[in-house]
Amino acid sequence: MLSEKYLKAFEYAFIKHKDQTRKGSSTPYISHLMAVSGLVIEHGGDEDEAIAALLHDVVEDQGGEKALEEIRSLFGDRVAEIVDHCTDAYTNPKPPWEPRKTRYIEDMRTADPSVLLVSLSDKLHNARCTLLDLQHTSSFEDFWKRFSAPPEKQLWYYKSLLEIYDSCQQCHRSLVNELRRVVAELEDLVEENGSLSELT
Repeated sequence: MLSEKYLKAFEYAFIKHKDQTRKGSSTPYISHLMAVSGLVIEHGGDEDEAIAALLHDVVEDQGGEKALEEIRSLFGDRVAEIVDHCTDAYTNPKPPWEPRKTRYIEDMRTADPSVLLVSLSDKLHNARCTLLDLQHTSSFEDFWKRFSAPPEKQLWYYKSLLEIYDSCQQCHRSLVNELRRVVAELEDLVEENGSLSELT
C-alpha cells in the first residue's frame, strides 16, 4: 500500500521538474517519472522503491548533491541511496557522455535489487519512448541530434545494462525480456535506415 509519503514525493517531483520537458518534445517530464514509478509498482516494488523511481532524476537534473541531501532528509536514507545509485551526474554541465555512462554501468554491476529495479524500469521506459519516436520521425539524422551520443553508443549502453539486468536473479524477467525486445527493435530500425556509421 502507498501512503501519504508517496503523495509527498509526487508533489516534490512535480515541483522539481514542472518546467522540464522530454528531449525533443513538449511532453512534461513528469510523465516519465510517473511511468517509471508505475513500472516499479506493477512489478512488486515497495513504497521506497516507487518513491525513488519518482525522484531518480532530481539530483541529476535539479540540484546535484544538495538535492540528494534534501531527498535524504525528506524521504529517508533508503530512498536517497537508490536515487544516488541511479544518478550519473551531479554537476551542470554534465561530464562527457561516455565516461559518465561507463561509470553508471560499472556501478550497476554491484547494485542491490532495489537499485536495479528502478534502473531497469527507467531504461525500459526511455527505450520505449526512443523506439516510438524513431518509428514516427521524418528525419533519422535530425532525430539523433537530440541525444548526447550517436545511435551506436546508445545501443552499446542499453546492451551493456541489459547484460547486467539479465544476470540479476532478482530482476523481473518480464521487464528484462521487454527491454531486450525493445532494444532489438530499436537496433533493427536503425540498421534498416542506414548503417550506424552512416548515421553518426
